Amino acid sequence: MNKKLLSIIIPTLNEEKSLSNLLRSINKQVGVRFEIIVADNNSKDSTRQIASSYDAKVVSGGPPSQARNNGALAARGDTLLFLDADVILPAPDFLKKNLSEFKRHKFDMATCAFCPMSEKIIDRLFHQVANFYIRKVNLLLPHAPGFCIFIRKKVHDRIDGFDEDLKLAEDHDYAKRAGKVAKLGFLKSYPILVSVRRFKRDGHFNVAAKYILCEMHMILKGPVRSDIFKYRFGYSE
Repeated sequence: MNKKLLSIIIPTLNEEKSLSNLLRSINKQVGVRFEIIVADNNSKDSTRQIASSYDAKVVSGGPPSQARNNGALAARGDTLLFLDADVILPAPDFLKKNLSEFKRHKFDMATCAFCPMSEKIIDRLFHQVANFYIRKVNLLLPHAPGFCIFIRKKVHDRIDGFDEDLKLAEDHDYAKRAGKVAKLGFLKSYPILVSVRRFKRDGHFNVAAKYILCEMHMILKGPVRSDIFKYRFGYSE
């Protein structure tokens, strides 16, 4: 395991429209040694070719939990960074500053704030509320959105990775289990830019309602193991 290498893991399914933007932002990063692992779920478009063109290692994926776990198995670094294909790193020193903060505070797992790739007030409001909630409840109910999770590989291995039986909020379950054995944190150096495509497709209040109900399910009944919320991996217009 390489202590100076960051392993960036990206689950994909038909992400040719977004993946290039992310990989381009990663390749602009300075001051950090990294490898890119794309865990692809048999994409039918040019996702795999795009990943290879940016010198990413392509491995077999699956649903998000399985893809992240497969990526982690192929990782050579002692620190992992899980990203979604539709995010963008906003500045060339995003990795350098966030990773430095991660190590300086001796975090074992951390996430950061997130900003929408949108100027619309409603998009910014929804994301501000989500950021506020995650930071306020983190001590009692750890959250780490799957689109940006830094974690030490030894902690990932110790908690047996993501639970592949979960249908939704597998990332928050992951954070909850990690919080029992490791030091969690919230990075302040840089936020990450996230897509609003799900809001455009499903509607702001439909998306919000689904995640509020999911949160209540996790608090009252535990992890979401049935497909009651009809979550589908990947994106189509």
